[in-house]
Amino acid sequence: MYIPIIADLTMWIVGAVVVIIILGVIGIYNALVTLRNKFKNAFSQIDVQLKRRYDLIPNLVETVKGYMKHERGTLEAVIQARGAATSARESAAANPGDPKSMGALMAAEEGLGGALGKLFALSEGYPDLKANQNVSSLMEELKTTENKIAFARQHFNDSVMSYNNKREMFPSSIIAGMFNFAVASMFEIGVADREEVTNPVKVEF
Repeated sequence: MYIPIIADLTMWIVGAVVVIIILGVIGIYNALVTLRNKFKNAFSQIDVQLKRRYDLIPNLVETVKGYMKHERGTLEAVIQARGAATSARESAAANPGDPKSMGALMAAEEGLGGALGKLFALSEGYPDLKANQNVSSLMEELKTTENKIAFARQHFNDSVMSYNNKREMFPSSIIAGMFNFAVASMFEIGVADREEVTNPVKVEF
């Protein structure tokens, strides 16, 4: 008499444990999806500002080239760096957090920052250029955009850290491995490279 009751109770307990495990897996999976979507959405804010930055650069080059006729190499380097950064941005936007894409974007951004830094530094030797209202306006817009990128980048990196922490913790790490939740890379730019754009070095001629 007692054996069937015990057997039924055991089945109920096992069933309850299975349900709890399944609900736990679903909860962890949904949490990982939420955090992944959060950092992808955060990157979209970076993407908007990067597009704006890249759209401003050709206008700046077109405006200054009349003054800096002897700096053709520098201007061409800026355009080439902008092209590389645009391509890298498109790749990263298609798969935010992907280590390879993010690495390419970081390298391209550092290259563009260096090229712009050199352009801004050389512009110090052209008084008429410095006095040009259009140039001043474009440079100010670039600096403002840089600040917006910095804020958006911090938010993205914080979101990536939250996601990576979740996927590395037990038992989330098991679920992350089962459902291929890959590690995400942050978007990090060297301080020196960023300062070359926001605070161009003055060059005396």
